[in-house]
Amino acid sequence: MTLTFKNGHVGISVTDVEATIEWYTDKLDFVVEQRFCVNNHMFAFLTHGDVKLEILGGATTNETPAITDIVASLNPARLHHFCVAVADLEATLEELRSRDVKVIVEPFDVVVIGQRVAFITDNSGNVIEITEPTFRPLQA
Repeated sequence: MTLTFKNGHVGISVTDVEATIEWYTDKLDFVVEQRFCVNNHMFAFLTHGDVKLEILGGATTNETPAITDIVASLNPARLHHFCVAVADLEATLEELRSRDVKVIVEPFDVVVIGQRVAFITDNSGNVIEITEPTFRPLQA
């Protein structure tokens, strides 16, 4: 048997569901698909095109230090970031800056995969990669 997957969603645990919903809807134009409560914890599914996030209430602390160095942020081992693709990275970052979104890594080229990437953080400090396909990757 061959396993077949397609993207379902990325789950983000937060201390303040409403503030996180507000950030993703105001800053990144996500829309609320569904809100629900399970075992006294609030959840919400947010969508933007084919990108789906599950916001999970219940975190009691946000002890992760602010990300200011993307390489240093690779430790500890954990889910590091999720990525969204855009057609024009520079224009997207310009718009995000106008919405007071903090860019933590300015755009750079990853030649081997043919992409230009940058990184931002959300209101809880979660890392989001934004990528733009720029050219055909080099063949190994």
